[in-house]
Amino acid sequence: MSAGPTVIRKSKSAGNRSNLELVNSLRENFVAAKLDYATFPPQTNGHVPAPIPPAVQDEAAQYEVTVKLFFLPPAGAESRDTAALTAARARYVDDALALVTRELGVQTVDLLVASFPGMSFEGTCEWEADKNNAQQGNLADEVATWALLEELQRQGRVRQLGVAEFGSEKLAAFMAATTVRPAVDQINLKDCCSVPPPLKQLAKEQGIELNVHSDATDILPPGTLRQLLGHGPQGAGVLADPEHPGESGWQGEIVPQWVVRYVAFVRDRGVIENKGYFAGAELVN
Repeated sequence: MSAGPTVIRKSKSAGNRSNLELVNSLRENFVAAKLDYATFPPQTNGHVPAPIPPAVQDEAAQYEVTVKLFFLPPAGAESRDTAALTAARARYVDDALALVTRELGVQTVDLLVASFPGMSFEGTCEWEADKNNAQQGNLADEVATWALLEELQRQGRVRQLGVAEFGSEKLAAFMAATTVRPAVDQINLKDCCSVPPPLKQLAKEQGIELNVHSDATDILPPGTLRQLLGHGPQGAGVLADPEHPGESGWQGEIVPQWVVRYVAFVRDRGVIENKGYFAGAELVN
């Protein structure tokens, strides 16, 4: 985990909400990895592990692959420097797409939705939520990150791009500062009864598809990883607790950086054949 992304494979017993799915996947895979490492220690002879067979059964052209990349709140220098944050996110995007395409055995993602930290639709009504949304996030950081995604589209690695939790003012300002407009805007209306009319009108004028979703706004809080990796009742026992100096395990704090969720639909049947998560985190001493 300290050297690269944490890999979370598919969970068969996950709940419906994205954060519950992810936490269950993390817990299952930390336990499985601990058993694997105890039974089969990592090889040190330089041999490359055998490739993992693709997780879909038919040819890649039979699937529509949708990916949602959650950029988690930055820490350290990245939280203060747009250039440093953009460079870090370039690595996150490459890691996330490499893991997803390798898992599914595909080369192209049909839709990549970017979920930026600090964005939500919250308020007593849709008008208030849309107004509050205009002041959220960091437009400069979001525009710089979007340029990375635009390049992926130009390279043919991604066919369409989308955003999440962008209200009417936020979306208008974002489109004015970028080259490629989002094809999709996903919004969570848990505290509202309907889509704000200004957003509905803007989306119609610009040809942007509005999708309502129920993903968690804060999908992987830092404390969740510490609990799952610590020595608690359901922990994996690999992360030492600073309040117990004699405890074995990694020393430091786990900082989550990104989460990606992928879904593979069978085009001609309209069913989900494969769904899962990957995530990245850093161990900071």
